[in-house]
Amino acid sequence: MANSGPVLFFDSGLGGLTVLREARYLLPCEALLYVADDAAFPIGRWPEADLTAHILSLFDDLVARYRPRAVVVACNTAFTLAGAALRKAHPDVPFVGTVPAIKPAAERTASGLISVLATPGTVRRTYTRSLIESFAGQCHVRLVGSDGLAELAERHLRGEAVADDALLGEIRDCFVEWDGRRTDIVVLACTHYPLLANRFRAIAPWPVDWLDPAEAIARQLVRVLGEGRAEARSHQPDKAVFTSRPQDPVLERLLAGFGLVLEGQ
Repeated sequence: MANSGPVLFFDSGLGGLTVLREARYLLPCEALLYVADDAAFPIGRWPEADLTAHILSLFDDLVARYRPRAVVVACNTAFTLAGAALRKAHPDVPFVGTVPAIKPAAERTASGLISVLATPGTVRRTYTRSLIESFAGQCHVRLVGSDGLAELAERHLRGEAVADDALLGEIRDCFVEWDGRRTDIVVLACTHYPLLANRFRAIAPWPVDWLDPAEAIARQLVRVLGEGRAEARSHQPDKAVFTSRPQDPVLERLLAGFGLVLEGQ
C-alpha cells in the first residue's frame, strides 16, 4: 500500500526551498515537508563513504517517521552519491533526484562552451562526468567546484551581507573565452545557487543563461505522483524540520515566506 504522508523535500540546508517553491505552484493540494540536514552542512566536505552511510541512516528514520508519498532529494551532492542506494533501501518510496542539468545545457548552447558550477563533491563524482560523456560530448564543459558558495547563499537568504567580490571569486572560473567564443550557459548544479542568481547576473563579466533545475525537478515530481496526486488541500500547515533543532526567529520568518512552519523536535 502506498505511503500516506507528505511529499518530502530533502537538502542539507536552505537550497532545496527553490525546488519546493516550484513544486507548490504545480501541486497546490499536496502536503509538503521540508527536511534540512543542517547539522551536517556543508555535506560537500564529507568523505564519500561517511556521507553515504549518514544519508542512508537518516532516511531510514525519515521514511519510518513520516511515511512520505514521494521524496525529492533536492541536493546534487546527496543524490549523485546516494540516490541509487536510497532507491534500493526504500523500494516502495518514489525518489525524484537532482542531477546537474548538463543535457538541457548541451541542447541549448550556441557557443558550445558550458560551465557547471557545483560543490567539490559533485565535481568529483563519476556520475557528473558520465552525464558529460553521454550528453555533452560535442561541447567544451568546464567543471567549477566552489567550496564556499552554498554557505554564502545561506547567508544571503538570511539577510546577511555578502560582498560582490566574494561571489565573483567563486564564479569567475565559469567564464571562458576560446577561439572567438564565450561561455553562454552556466549550470547551477547545487540547489543553493539559484538563491544568488540575480546577484550572479549583476556581477557576471558577460550575460549567460544561468540554468536552474528547480522547475524541471518539480515537473518530474508531478509525473511521478501521476494519478495519485492529492485533490484537496490539508488544513494543516506545511512543515520544515532541521536536524540541528534550531531556535531561530529569523529562520522561522524566512520559512514562513515559503509557506512553512518550523517543527520542534
